[in-house]
Amino acid sequence: MSHPDSAVLKLCSLLLEYPEDEMLAAGTELREAAERLDGLAGRELRTFLDRRTSMDPWVVREEYVATFDFHKRASLHLSYFRDGDRRQRGATLLGLKRRYREAGFELNGGELPDYLPAILEFAALAPGEAADEILGRMRPGIELLRASLHDLSSPYGAVLDAVVSVLPPLTAEEIAEARRIAQEGPPDEEVGLEPFAPPEVMPLAGVSR
Repeated sequence: MSHPDSAVLKLCSLLLEYPEDEMLAAGTELREAAERLDGLAGRELRTFLDRRTSMDPWVVREEYVATFDFHKRASLHLSYFRDGDRRQRGATLLGLKRRYREAGFELNGGELPDYLPAILEFAALAPGEAADEILGRMRPGIELLRASLHDLSSPYGAVLDAVVSVLPPLTAEEIAEARRIAQEGPPDEEVGLEPFAPPEVMPLAGVSR
């Protein structure tokens, strides 16, 4: 059984990928998919797509690179938020890859298993229990990325709002972990890093569905 909000997760997965020509050419189809979504997720994704389809493709690509490639705190590789550059991150990646394999999901294109678009695609396609486990494990990173995107005034914050709107409420443990990382920054074996965001804004308030 797929995730009950698999259509939202799949569309968000696509929108968080690098905007190649093929993806931009499918703007009308993506907008139609967003039109079929209810609630906050549908509204956020329709607004995001209306803006993107009105932009020059080069500007769309430049905005994507400026957001996700130039800001560590906006990394789409979620294990970075918790593990930083430590060797522990390797163990996290291996564990995720094993869960994918057990569920019959294979990564394409050499992407790491903590890449958010891959996680969302997995959650949209995989059995519910496996999807819920990985989404729960990565949830503090999702919230930290979401807060960072809003702090950067990035339109991609709306895509993360759509993701969060279909996830279960944060647990006390997830809230504590997100706040700890927000205050301390991700761990690093050599030097500390700047905090992601003031702890009082982490995690962001829950999203109304």
